[in-house]
Amino acid sequence: MPAPQFPVSIKGVVFIEGRVVLLLNERDEWELPGGRLEAGEDPTVCLAREMSEELAIDVTAEAILDCWRYDLLGKAEVVIVAYGCRAVGGTAVRVSAEHKAVGLFRLDELEALNMPEGYRRSIWTWDRLLDEE
Repeated sequence: MPAPQFPVSIKGVVFIEGRVVLLLNERDEWELPGGRLEAGEDPTVCLAREMSEELAIDVTAEAILDCWRYDLLGKAEVVIVAYGCRAVGGTAVRVSAEHKAVGLFRLDELEALNMPEGYRRSIWTWDRLLDEE
């Protein structure tokens, strides 16, 4: 039996003025910005490209926070790799045509949002790592 193959999505946790940046997708879920890793592409390059396309900001990826398998409503499985990021240069985000909305949320607002638990876990992990600095 051949090994299963899954698309890989590289996501980034970035805080702007103490709030995490999230995007509202077509399933009405809030998600971390990022996207599919292309063949031959370095994950940090993928993340920088996706952040620029989706939010019009530049970031540096600093640490892998988590890796988990996401079941897309029983239709597909995706491997999510989340990085902790820092915005460099301007921090005025804008939403691309790929998403319905962009939001900046305080940590105490996360529990009420419709979002996969893996994203919450990554956000809390990056916040703790930043606090340790």
